[in-house]
Amino acid sequence: MISTLVLLFLGSILAFWISAVCGGGASLILIPILTGLLAASFVPFSLTIGTAVSSVSRIIVFRKSIHWKIFYWFVPFSIPAVLLGAWLLKFLNPLYLQLLISFFLIANLPQILKPKTAPDETGTPDPNYILACLGFFSGFISGVTGAIGLVFNRFYLKYGLNKEEIIATRAANELFLHLFKLVVYICLGFYSELALYLGLSIAFASIISSYTIKFILPHISDFVFKKIGYGSMIVAGIFLLSSSFVQIIDKDNIHISKNWVVGETETTINWRESSLVLEFELDDGLEIERPIQPIELPDHLKLKYDSLIQKYDKILIEKVFRFREPVSYEFYCYKGANLAKFEFSE
Repeated sequence: MISTLVLLFLGSILAFWISAVCGGGASLILIPILTGLLAASFVPFSLTIGTAVSSVSRIIVFRKSIHWKIFYWFVPFSIPAVLLGAWLLKFLNPLYLQLLISFFLIANLPQILKPKTAPDETGTPDPNYILACLGFFSGFISGVTGAIGLVFNRFYLKYGLNKEEIIATRAANELFLHLFKLVVYICLGFYSELALYLGLSIAFASIISSYTIKFILPHISDFVFKKIGYGSMIVAGIFLLSSSFVQIIDKDNIHISKNWVVGETETTINWRESSLVLEFELDDGLEIERPIQPIELPDHLKLKYDSLIQKYDKILIEKVFRFREPVSYEFYCYKGANLAKFEFSE
């Protein structure tokens, strides 16, 4: 336990240094680490403790650089979104949102490849309603995953803020979110003793990082700052994609198998308790088949099922979807060791 806390502490200092240099992202860097130590629903609680303390320390260090217009439009719209995101934790697996976020982060690859002479997209402030939308989506994602991090870094850069203003304004925006989230997570029961210890370790590391980074930041140009920011988004996206994908496959029992049925090769994708069958034929193209129960059949096919079940021992039914074709149904009828296949249109 102690060795785990020490490793997390050292990793958190490094993550918050990177976060400060690129304007954010420590949470997204730490998510893959925490998901290996905690249940996915407890990760947001640990992250929120650490990032809340980080926001406080950054506000103290960079308080003169806060951009208050963004703050006034961001916070009021983010609070209800946090409630929505935290409430959805009861029904959604946060790993799927993390997977989507990873694609968004990796999509910033063209930004890091831009040469220094390319036109700069910064310096064009967004309308107020964009700031409100930014606040809402930041709050929602933060409520589900516990992190805002680098996801919206591009919006801050496009607004034309310098590196100190990005750090200070983000910290002010996110502090209220983090404090509010802590209350929500505790009320909903998304916390544990281990999650608390890990969160405190991250918090202590964030304080050290905030007070040491102010000596590093003046030596980094705005151009390098932006490149590091986009580069961190891509790296975090790759790690998030890898960790989320592996955990989704494991926890949702996703696997692919091939079967030989009535002279045809079928590829079956299993997910949780469900399965989809993919079948490709040169004449018919790609087919997607979903096993269904007799009660899901249209009325005229229920009658057909009732007549066939009297002649066969067992009937398995699949609903078939083809591109630009009407839905059809396949009946796999078993009689002892013999199998007969019938296909009916909807």
